[in-house]
Formats: sequence, structure tokens, C-alpha cells
Amino acid sequence: MVAEEDLYTTLGVERGASDSEIKRAYRKLAQQWHPDVNKEPEAQERFKEINEAYQVLSDPGRRQRYDTFGRAGLGGNGAGESDFGFGGFSDIFDAFFGGAQASAARRGRPQPGSDLRYDLRIGFEEAVAGTDKEIEFEVLGRCETCAGSGARPGSSPVTCNQCGGRGEVRSVRQTMLGQMVNVQACPRCLGEGKVVDDPCETCRGDGRTERKRALRVTIPAGIDEGHQIRLSSEGEVGPRGGPSGSLYVAVHVTPHPSLKRDGTELYHQAEISIVQAALGTRINVPTVEGDEEIEIKPGTQPDTEIRLRGRGVPHLRRSGARGDLHVLVDVVVPTKLSKRQRELLEAYAKEAGEETAPAGFFDKVRDVLG
Repeated sequence: MVAEEDLYTTLGVERGASDSEIKRAYRKLAQQWHPDVNKEPEAQERFKEINEAYQVLSDPGRRQRYDTFGRAGLGGNGAGESDFGFGGFSDIFDAFFGGAQASAARRGRPQPGSDLRYDLRIGFEEAVAGTDKEIEFEVLGRCETCAGSGARPGSSPVTCNQCGGRGEVRSVRQTMLGQMVNVQACPRCLGEGKVVDDPCETCRGDGRTERKRALRVTIPAGIDEGHQIRLSSEGEVGPRGGPSGSLYVAVHVTPHPSLKRDGTELYHQAEISIVQAALGTRINVPTVEGDEEIEIKPGTQPDTEIRLRGRGVPHLRRSGARGDLHVLVDVVVPTKLSKRQRELLEAYAKEAGEETAPAGFFDKVRDVLG
């Protein structure tokens, strides 16, 4: 006698699995093993086992009896107590045809409008400090003639006579597993449940017309290249009174000539001479608020980093927090020296007891020629 597989094992879930976990596992397996999709010889039997397991575990009462008594608690029909229709066929339909979107298309309500994208370029300082921008774009808005209904003024959309206003049509076919119910958006009303028999002359029944739109967009301080700002309900209006989509403003930031950004941190490469490094000096460095004078201490070494705290980019999600500005010091060694400069450096080297290379032939010629 072959032992029957545990129903939880059939669905690949733990015994303490929640209802949503059981439904999710069932949808995944149903999509994988449905005979209309899977042509393997064992698919038919496997799909039947999956369906039977779900019929039990999705019913709180039957699941409790199974947990207590096993299959014996399910009566003579075992796990297959219910007829093999599909129980809740919408679960199978969602798994095959796109889940929530497919369900929404069958509810007999207006279709939503499309989302839009607007590419906006701003300056580096604007991205750091934040700003407001006026944008203008073309969009499908509600037709003013028919107020978005799509019907000629004085008339109204009527209930679709093909689906009776449900927005969906069903067909049933017999298979070796039982009846198969197919649910589709109504081809006449496109899932809306209503049709326009006397269309508006302005929008030709669509309920929308093209127009220019102006909006003021707030750019938050600290926004970066590639970030998007979503403005809900500012996209295209749906046909015949459908809800509006969203507008996504994609932000592009113009690079700064001498500041580099990494998240909330800013970096600047500052060049100083060997004399300035040795003796110290003060130099101007750029910040997003304008140039600022900083001190170079005597004896500053190459690649020294001077950090200006709180002079970087604001954190988008931490109010008041701000990154730092890192000044990376680059000590520039001269490649050409005048005769006087060389004499001074040689005198320094002699005083410090350091060995130096003698002047080359071309250096001497250059000194003679001035």
C-alpha cells in the first residue's frame, strides 16, 4: 500500500502556514502543473492532487479536521470531498492571466489613465539646496464638452448588453478534469460595463482631449541624478471618467565643474605648491554656498584631507542631517625651475644634508641663454 502524501507537503508549505501563504503556494503550483500549460504525462494527476490539497487547507473547518484526524477526518471522499470544478476559479485565473490587473479589468469599472514621465534638468546647487520648478507638458485631460463621459451632451453611456454591465464574459468548456470556466474582459465594453452609443463629437467617445498642462514641482534638498518624484493623479485621465494615472518627474543634475558628489558627501581636489605645503597658506575652495577660505597648515603632506563638516549634501530622509565637504590636497611639484629657484632649492638641500641630482646639460644651456 502506497502512503498518501501529506497535504501540506503537496503544497510545499509548513503546517503553521497562514491562509495567504497557502493561497500563494497554490497559485504558483497551479500555474506550473495545469494540464493546459504543462504537457508532461504526470501533470494531470499532480494538478488534481494540488487542487484537492487546496480545497482542504483553504477551508478552516476541513483544515482543522485534517490537522486533528488526518485524511480520516475528511470523510469517505478524503481530500477530494468537493467536486473538481476549481473551487474559487479566480485564483487560477489570476495565476494565469496577471493577478490583480486581470481581476481589476473584470470588475466593470472605467479603465485608469496611463502614467507619464517628464525629464527635468536642474543645476548642481539646486539639487543640493532644493528648489521649485515650473514644468509644462501635454496630457490627455477630461473632455470639457462631455465632462469626461464620452457621450454627447444630453445623453449618457448605457449598460453593455453583452455582459449586462459586469464588464466580463464567461465561457464554460468540459475537460477530462471537469468544467473549465474562462473569464475574459467583455470585448464590447472593454471591461467597463457601459458603452457609448451616442458619442461626443469633441472627443469621439473617449472622454479625453489633448491639452497643455503647467505644474509647480517641489524638488527636495539632496535629490540626486536619476531620482524620480511621483505626483499621483497628475498623469493621463482614464477614458470615459476613469481615474488619472501618475506623473513621474525624472530628475537629471548638471555636474559641478570642481565638486564631485558621492551620496551626501562632496569632494574637491585642491592644488598647492611645495612651498605652500611647507610654509602653509590660505586658499579658497568652492562650496555649494560659494567660495570659502581654508587654512593649509605648514608641513601639509600630499593627499592630506581637510574635512568641512556639514558642508556637503542634505540627507533626503533625515531632516537636518547633512554630509561633509572633503578637500583633498594635491602638492604639485614643478617640472621647470629658473636658475634662481634651483639655486634656492639646492641651498635648502645642502642645509638639510640631502643629495640632489646635478643640473643637466640642457638646464645649463637654458640658464646661460636666460
